Amino acid sequence: VEQIVHVINPKTAWIQNCNSTPFTVSGSASPIRANYPAYMAPDGENFRDKNAVRLFNDVKSMDLRDLMRLGYDRHLAAFDVLIPSLRKAYAKNPLPELNELVDSLGAWDRNAQENSIAQHVAIRWANQLLPTIPKIRAFGGETDPVINFTQFASNASSEQLLTALAQVKTNMEAQFGTWKITWGAVNRFQRISNRMEFDDAKPSIPVAFTSSAWGQLPSYTSKPYKGSNKWYGINGNSFVAAVEFGPKIKAYSLLAGGQSGDVSSPHFFDQAEMYKQGNFKNVLFYKNDVKKAAIHVHHP
Repeated sequence: VEQIVHVINPKTAWIQNCNSTPFTVSGSASPIRANYPAYMAPDGENFRDKNAVRLFNDVKSMDLRDLMRLGYDRHLAAFDVLIPSLRKAYAKNPLPELNELVDSLGAWDRNAQENSIAQHVAIRWANQLLPTIPKIRAFGGETDPVINFTQFASNASSEQLLTALAQVKTNMEAQFGTWKITWGAVNRFQRISNRMEFDDAKPSIPVAFTSSAWGQLPSYTSKPYKGSNKWYGINGNSFVAAVEFGPKIKAYSLLAGGQSGDVSSPHFFDQAEMYKQGNFKNVLFYKNDVKKAAIHVHHP
């Protein structure tokens, strides 16, 4: 057991895990890759992990509220790599029909927002590029998403980058009549039953988040459903909690949608707005707290 990759009480005073390599788990106090055979930790770095390390490196002290705010950081770090290469490609080959799109992407702060047109374009553009970005390699010649995206951005031709953007523009105009559609208009959170089914004609709420593959910490992967115009969340953060241990436990949590599986219950979708904003609710650990918050009390 002592030989497995691990870290205990690192000098940096923090540990993060974003389904990625353990060799960045605690910044400068992380285990050293060269000390372990490749088979013990084949996972590489991803943009979510890279973003988490950046955030924790900047922290001098933190309370539970600070942790929750950090955990909802919306920076899409993958586009810090991709968009500068697009702008260079456009500078070499300035296609007039792409001028507005490139300007919009260049001015974007790369933070997820419901009202962002640039975010919508960027995500569709990156999805268009994904089949041409090399897949990760492990167990010899290791690569990871950060390495592969960075190498692709450096080596891709102007034609590759601009053709993909032009295709996105064409697709969006065919679907919506314009490419100027905000991310929140398309990216939706809907819970209308206990089954994985969605309907453009039924109520849904806009969500700023996107897949953690692009680097933000709160993950929300969405896609169209049976030809829908809107994209609906299908995986990502479902149960989220922040806990402080001590003489008395303090904790906050969130569920995607609500606690109840009963469509008619007021608690079926009552956490949706909280979930999308990162507004956590108190977790009631102690009997007196539960009694104070109880709506109904049942005696066996």
